[in-house]
Amino acid sequence: MGKLNKVESLIGLAQKAGKIASGEFSAEKAIQSFRAELVIVAENASDNTKKHFRDMCDFREIPFITYDDRDRLAQAIGKDVRVVLAVMDAGFAKAIQKALQDMNQDNSEVGNGETKNC
Repeated sequence: MGKLNKVESLIGLAQKAGKIASGEFSAEKAIQSFRAELVIVAENASDNTKKHFRDMCDFREIPFITYDDRDRLAQAIGKDVRVVLAVMDAGFAKAIQKALQDMNQDNSEVGNGETKNC
């Protein structure tokens, strides 16, 4: 695996701070309890999974991002393959969104994703 970029580094820091709910079940609980500030779904997740989480985020007005792939998300948090992450801290959520915007503007790194603010 390659070097982590800024987005993945921020995700890793949020994980170490205990501010990430990873996996579909945990992320869904964080969304339903309004603790999620940002939801990140792997680009290579199934269309049904992406739609399910996008709809949940739309309904609760939580920002939703598709990002790179499940292996990179897992590497960022130091766990086995993960398709969905919920960031449960406003500061980390804003920093991750800003880093992703900067990366999309630079277009110099792999792993840029779609950001949708509801």
